[in-house]
Amino acid sequence: MGIFNRDTKKLLNYQNELIETHFEEVKNMYDKMRTWRHDFKNHIQALKILAAQADIEGIENYLSRLEDDLCSMELKVKTGNRMADAIINSKISLADAKGIKTSVDANIPIELRIADVDLCVIIGNLFDNAIEASLKLDPKERMIRVYMDMKGEQLYISFTNLTAFKKRKILNTDKGQDHGLGLKSIDRIVESYGGYIARNNEDGAFTTEILLSQK
Repeated sequence: MGIFNRDTKKLLNYQNELIETHFEEVKNMYDKMRTWRHDFKNHIQALKILAAQADIEGIENYLSRLEDDLCSMELKVKTGNRMADAIINSKISLADAKGIKTSVDANIPIELRIADVDLCVIIGNLFDNAIEASLKLDPKERMIRVYMDMKGEQLYISFTNLTAFKKRKILNTDKGQDHGLGLKSIDRIVESYGGYIARNNEDGAFTTEILLSQK
């Protein structure tokens, strides 16, 4: 019983730390967006000054820099679920910074039964694991593919990333304390919702598939 309590406490502590990390990543992204909006009047004033000076080249350069800044902060993925949007876009930014290509097709047209905190843990862990695995590859091979959609009354989540393992291999859940706890967190949440999870590592691609009933 004591061991069970220690393991449960360890898992919950890890989950709380993970949520705080994800929250900080999302907060940083939105802080940048709020800062840009706050500086909008200053940008307009600067453009007016350039216009008064008939500095067309200066205006074009200024607008180009603003466009680059705006593109870096724009939500690249809009699923229909605010929590999913926040965590997915923050992780995409993290992957981009590490030179990892991402392909995300996500659509959540209904209000989910799963709690935002649990959804954050699942998506955040899956993304973090995929990023960690991708960093072990040649930069040209780094890729993460995400697919989320409703299948009837179930939310379907699929994450795929390339790995250094080219042959079928059973995932080692003890590989690193945080890695193992991350997998256990996902499993615990999926089980609590009566869901289904499958992991497959074959031909150099690792895929996690999850189904969560929304009834």
